[in-house]
Amino acid sequence: MAKILPLPVKPTRFGFEKVKKRSKKKADPADYGQLDLFSTEVSTRATILTLPTQLSPFEQALLLDEKGEDNRAVDAYLKAIESGDCAADAYCNLGILEFKAGKISKAFNCFSKSLQENPRHFEAHYNLANLYFEMEDLNLARYHFEIAAEIDPDFPNLYFNLGLVLALLEDYEAALQAFSRYQSLSSEEEASKAAELIKTLEESLAIK
Repeated sequence: MAKILPLPVKPTRFGFEKVKKRSKKKADPADYGQLDLFSTEVSTRATILTLPTQLSPFEQALLLDEKGEDNRAVDAYLKAIESGDCAADAYCNLGILEFKAGKISKAFNCFSKSLQENPRHFEAHYNLANLYFEMEDLNLARYHFEIAAEIDPDFPNLYFNLGLVLALLEDYEAALQAFSRYQSLSSEEEASKAAELIKTLEESLAIK
């Protein structure tokens, strides 16, 4: 069995991931069964005025959330859920706010309801994994991190946190793979965060 080597510093895991407003696809006349009847010369001279659109309930909640108005954001997310607007996203972001307020049970409930709305909701799995990690339920943290990795295999922070969980579970080879994956997806500066962890794991495995 490998000897557990002390880490040079206590690593800090990445935090929760909020659902952000997704960019909308640029309108294409062909999508609406219309032909582009304007020549290139005319269309380049034309000026299209875009009138401001009313924000959806979820977008209103997200705006308040981004401004740090947590109490108003909570109410707005609840309204978004009641109206059926991006309910999975709203539950997910609401869970983060509940956690910030110290309401752990409500945070669990929100992330779980997000997954009821959408079983493959990446942020809900990732945030639920972080919450289980916070509660030191490492097996369930691993379970949700691994599901999140299947949904979005290119999100680097996930692999860093998963690596920490696997190291604590003494699955050192898997932890080493997770940290290596994190490095491959990160910038050189960010990748350096895992360098000491990888070194420690490699030394631990070499003692076997």
